[in-house]
Amino acid sequence: MRVLVTGGAGFIGSHIVELLLAQGHQIIVIDNLSTGVRSRLSPEVQLIERDIRDPELVNLFRSLRPEAVIHQAAQVDVARSMTEPLSDGSVNVMGTLNVADAAVKSGARKIIFASSCAVYGETAEDKIAETHPIQPISLYGASKWLGEWYLDWYSRHYSIDVSVLRYSNVYGPRQGVKGEGGVVSIFARQLLSGASPVIYGDGRQTRDFVFVEDVAAANVRALTEGSRSICNISTGQTTTIQQLCEQLQEITAVRLPILYQEERHGDIRHSCLNNQKALELLRWRPLTSLREGLKKTVAFFSAGGGKQE
Repeated sequence: MRVLVTGGAGFIGSHIVELLLAQGHQIIVIDNLSTGVRSRLSPEVQLIERDIRDPELVNLFRSLRPEAVIHQAAQVDVARSMTEPLSDGSVNVMGTLNVADAAVKSGARKIIFASSCAVYGETAEDKIAETHPIQPISLYGASKWLGEWYLDWYSRHYSIDVSVLRYSNVYGPRQGVKGEGGVVSIFARQLLSGASPVIYGDGRQTRDFVFVEDVAAANVRALTEGSRSICNISTGQTTTIQQLCEQLQEITAVRLPILYQEERHGDIRHSCLNNQKALELLRWRPLTSLREGLKKTVAFFSAGGGKQE
């Protein structure tokens, strides 16, 4: 299949591209390289340096004629969304709208959209299902929800198949320090450099950490499964930030006192997603335990990976 991946040189996007390549798909990557890294991509992959907000994007899509579009390009920093709302909305709302319009006008049959658990906001539910009310507390979450809404509109009016994947906290090799799972990368870098890890809040806030290779597999599954669906991509297991830090201290064999700072505005206190729908519709399940994924992540940074991030 001819697949176009926006943000394909990024953290999650590059893992998706690797898996697509391994399965024999023809891949085109569009990335403005603001956070993406060219060296993450195989020389076999066509990379076009372009911003998803480019008004000429539709003509580029028409020349490339992708069968499917996996839309990963985004502004992923929750804190930045709260201080720079225009920038966040420009990329995550207008950029997504531009991609959707270009995909429809170029004849693409499928769009897979990287959304987020941030659309749910704060909730008392142990495991959040896709039917939970949308009530984001950050502008990042709001912009992801608007992206979903626009894609739903295009799907209904132009009959293009859209699958929305709401990620929990993604982590793994190549991760930068931004994004919802960035705390793993931050802790690993701090410990390996001999610096005390910093926790914002009391450390009892919980997250649902899902390994990046499992997320990549969900995207590839969505090419042929889960038509017109919204699925949580998660492990369905909770881990406190304190527990995460302690596990990384064990794996790195670096034990330094934890520093606690004031909780950040816009951060969700508790988040865990029910992944039953993805198991049923995508026939996907996470295969990597947290311990195994953390070991792979630490090994990557220990070997000098991520220095260009």
